[in-house]
Parts: sequence; structure tokens; C-alpha cells
Amino acid sequence: MVNKFQSIKGFYDVLPERQKLFRFFEKIALDILDQYDFCEIGLPLVEPTSLFIDSVGSFTDIVEKEMYSWKDSLNNDQLTLRPEGTAGCVRAVIENNLTYNGSTKLFYRGAMFRHENVQKGRQRQFHQLGVETFGLSNASADAEQIILLDRLWKKLKLKNISLVINSIGDAEDRKIYRSQLIEYFEKNIKTLDDDAKRRYKNNPMRVLDSKNKDMQEMLNNAPKLSDSLSSDAKSHFNELQELLSKNNINFEVNNRLVRGLDYYNRTVFEWITNELGSQGTIAGGGRYDYLVESLGGKSTSACGFAIGIERIVLLLEQNDQLTTYLPDIYITNNGAGAQAFALSVAEKLREEAYRVSVNLEGTSFKSQFKKADKSGAEICLVIGEEEVEKNIIQIKLLREKGDQFSIDFSKLIENVKKILN
Repeated sequence: MVNKFQSIKGFYDVLPERQKLFRFFEKIALDILDQYDFCEIGLPLVEPTSLFIDSVGSFTDIVEKEMYSWKDSLNNDQLTLRPEGTAGCVRAVIENNLTYNGSTKLFYRGAMFRHENVQKGRQRQFHQLGVETFGLSNASADAEQIILLDRLWKKLKLKNISLVINSIGDAEDRKIYRSQLIEYFEKNIKTLDDDAKRRYKNNPMRVLDSKNKDMQEMLNNAPKLSDSLSSDAKSHFNELQELLSKNNINFEVNNRLVRGLDYYNRTVFEWITNELGSQGTIAGGGRYDYLVESLGGKSTSACGFAIGIERIVLLLEQNDQLTTYLPDIYITNNGAGAQAFALSVAEKLREEAYRVSVNLEGTSFKSQFKKADKSGAEICLVIGEEEVEKNIIQIKLLREKGDQFSIDFSKLIENVKKILN
């Protein structure tokens, strides 16, 4: 039979086994965000198209090539499925006056949409966890977010992840640097590829991010933004490096790191891995002190980052980190009244916060034992007609082959706690 419908390219189903890894990541991440006193905000999937043009930048790949945008036929609004989360979060902060009482620390999570070339670690619908701090201009706010991410990687037991940082200065610094870059690229115009030639006058810093191997030597010899930084921007970056060093965070300064969005200033950073091929950035962000004001709010310092959840899940799969959301107990049952008894036993165990899976298929015990073993549970409870009649339960230890014994139903919780706790 031919499947009549299939998912759209780049939009995929997250099957149950993989979804467990999404939940595993989110549980740990949310616990850490609570520890750092970040509050969750829910944001719409659809925003005005102009929000992203004004914030992300009209000469970025996202706006030029990747946004899912359309005209609403009912009211002629120009709308876009969100390609990233910061712009919508800033819009919400302004609209709801969330910095009225001072600084605020927010996070959000959910699907983002970009019409990109589909490959490992890159889909057209993907999921991000975004974290933003508003109202703090000092480097300690940047450092806190980086330290938070370092804690997250350790809790997830991820390895081979490194941090690169840079400062892209303030608007005046970049204005000076922009002129230097344009002049340099014009002198090397024959080395530029077509994409670089198209954008070097409008967005020359983005050319630095090119992965074209034929341009790397020329780009390595380009003027460095660090030579154009103001004393304030240099002081901010030096303070950040000192804070990270004092908190035992290893990092590398990469003078070519600029990030792909126009709203950044001063700090930019990326956490990268060598285990995912070309899609090695698993989290990135930086400071954007002018974005709130440019979108109509009051002058508000801000910094933030986003985590690509699919890429984290790929790393968890490679590292075999599926260690949660398995049942603690599997209940097999067969015979008259056994299933009703099994359901009541399961509820008693769930009241004690155990994860319990009850076999409802009514197949043979042999078949059910196979499923119990595959479930990942530590304990299998065996309930047949004799158990129902005598009000007893058989306990089979799945990870200790052959160890099985009978107990009175009244002593079930006592025995389960001894085994599992």
C-alpha cells in the first residue's frame, strides 16, 4: 500500500524514542534555568514580516532567502513564521513593558522556520531554546549566560565542546571597521566569490563568516575589528574574559567570529563541536544593546543566546544518553480478573511517583516477559489468577536473571522501595 501523504521536506516527525531525548534535554535545561532565575515567556509562531527585516537585517541570508512569509488574504497583513526568537521576545518586552521595574531574565522554547538546504543537523522546521537578559549592560550578564551553558553541557554529559568568543564593538567602531573592510575587499575583488561580491558593500562583516576555502587566506589577512574597538568596548571584552577565566571557563578568542544577524554588538560567542560535521555550532549568541530602542522601546541593554535542540539531540544519540523516561516497573497479567488487579496495582505505585507500564494485550506470559525485558524497567510484576485469588504478587528482577519471589500485596510498596531506592 502506497502512503498517500508524506511530510514536507525539512519538516519531520519526532518519533517516540527520539522525543524522549528532547524531553531529557528540556528537563535538565529547565531545571538549570530555574536555578539561574530565568522566567519562561510564551511567544507566537507568527510575527509581522517587518519585525525580522528591521531586527535581523535586510541583507542577511535569513531575510533574503530563508523566511516563510506571506500576505494574509483576510486583512492584507505581511506575516512570517518566526525564523529566530530574539526579535519576537524583544517585541513582547516592549509591548508588555516587561522592564518597567528594572532588569528581567527570560527564556522561551519552540519551533523556528527557515527555508534552508536540508542536511544533518539542519531542518526547515527546527527547535530552539532561547535565553535573553534585558536591562544589564555589564559583562557579568554575558558571563552568567556562558557559565549557565557550561553547566548545561556538563549536566548533559556532552564532551568535545569548545567556546569561541569575540567583540564586534559598538556602532561607531563598526562604522570605522566597515570602511576598512570595504576598501580591503575592493583591493581583493578577484578573490571574492559571487556571494561576497554581492554583499561586501552592504554587509562586509558577513563576508568574514564565509566558509569558501578559496577565500580563507585573504580573509585571514583582513583588517581586525579588535584594532578598531573603542576603549569602552575593549574594557567590556577584557572584563568578560577575566570573569570567564575566574570561573574556569575555557575559551578561544576568534577575531573573525561575527554571528549572522545584524543586531549584535560587543560580545558574540558560539559553542561548537567537531562531532556534527559542518553543522558544528550548537549554541550561539551575544549582546544586542541597540535592538530594543531600534524596535520602538526605550534604550535597553540586552544579551542572549539560542540553543539548537536538534543538534543537542544528535549529540545525545551519539553519546547514548537515553537514561530517563523508561518505566521503573512493568506489570504482566493473564487470566480472570488479572488485568483489573494490575491496573489498581499500577495506580498504587504511581501514587508513590514510580513510572509504571501495564501490559494490556492479554497475550501469554512468555510474550509479555519479552516486552518487559525490552522496556528497560528494573522490576516486572507478575499477576495471574492465583495472585488475584490469594492477593499476592510475584516480583521478577529483570536485571538479575531468574531472581523471582512472591509477596503479600500489602507489602508491595515496602519491597519496591527496597529494590529501587
